[in-house]
Amino acid sequence: MSGRHFLSFLVRSVLLGIVVAALILLLVPSLRQGAGFTDTWFRDSSVTASRATYFPALSRSAPAVVNIYSVSIETDTGLFRNQPRERASLGSGVIMTENGYILTCDHVVANADSIYVAVQDGRVLEAQIVGNDPLTDLAVLKVSADNLHVIPQAKEPEIRVGDIVMAIGNPFNLGQTITQGIVSRAGRNGLSNYVDFIQTDAVLNQGNSGGALVDSNGLLVGITNANFQVRDARRRVRNVDGINFAVPYELAKRVMDEIIINGKVTRGQLGFMGEEHRDRPGIEVTSVSSGSPADKAGLRAGDIIMAIDGVRLESASKTLDMIAETDPGTQLELQVSRGGDMITINVVVAELAVTPGNSLRLN
Repeated sequence: MSGRHFLSFLVRSVLLGIVVAALILLLVPSLRQGAGFTDTWFRDSSVTASRATYFPALSRSAPAVVNIYSVSIETDTGLFRNQPRERASLGSGVIMTENGYILTCDHVVANADSIYVAVQDGRVLEAQIVGNDPLTDLAVLKVSADNLHVIPQAKEPEIRVGDIVMAIGNPFNLGQTITQGIVSRAGRNGLSNYVDFIQTDAVLNQGNSGGALVDSNGLLVGITNANFQVRDARRRVRNVDGINFAVPYELAKRVMDEIIINGKVTRGQLGFMGEEHRDRPGIEVTSVSSGSPADKAGLRAGDIIMAIDGVRLESASKTLDMIAETDPGTQLELQVSRGGDMITINVVVAELAVTPGNSLRLN
């Protein structure tokens, strides 16, 4: 090949290379930032990259959910036996603080002689009961350990009907298990309304009690505690699918804090029930318990309470919460409308007693 032909061939090759390189840079923008070629160019795109998943949320929350084993000693009684036997109960719990406070259900640890907590990192710790609240079916445990994984919490989770939630627990001692559903009904968070829980269709089974109900970000929104039960034609108790309950986070946190500080939850009560009306302000008293503080102070059914200590009333539930959160022995001033006249009634708050009639029993 002559020198002229070689030079012409070389020029054409260089020009062709420049054109091809320009096309590649145009079609592959990432190369313009110097990303270069990687082996991923020659593989199929990752399936997991486009997969919808709650794995990141559960990675933050699931390690904080523990298995709880409570052991109690019972005595068999009968004509030919009077021997002690050991009874074990299964449940779940949630690590709430770095220094070892754990929330669980009261019925999981009730009457237990010893309680053991199995942490997800393999440790088994002995726990002590700090206190309990039968009305919300909550109990607070304490363990002594380092490097505990605390569940993510928000001061106000703002749970809404339709939100996706996941229940984390240890059903039937199978090991940590996740079930998923939505919020079917959002419970209130006041101390007075201690049975108005979050309702969800996330499946709960024996062993889930005391576990975590978390949202799609892994934030704790409730403590799981029960499923709805009915009696069939043979009077046997059976679960109803899709109706399960959890104590709202704000209420559970308030109960835990009060138990840690005072050893128990104290609720105030005046002994009346009331309701609000859309067409007028105030709370109409519908009934007054005989011998209650309200009865002794002269409050009557049909009275309309306009304000308590100068705070105007618009919601019956918020009014009951205000009273429940008032320390027993506190005197409150009620502004009452009776027959068109305004009167003032002074009443002293009493402590709400936990009795078999008002305690919450869940299985």
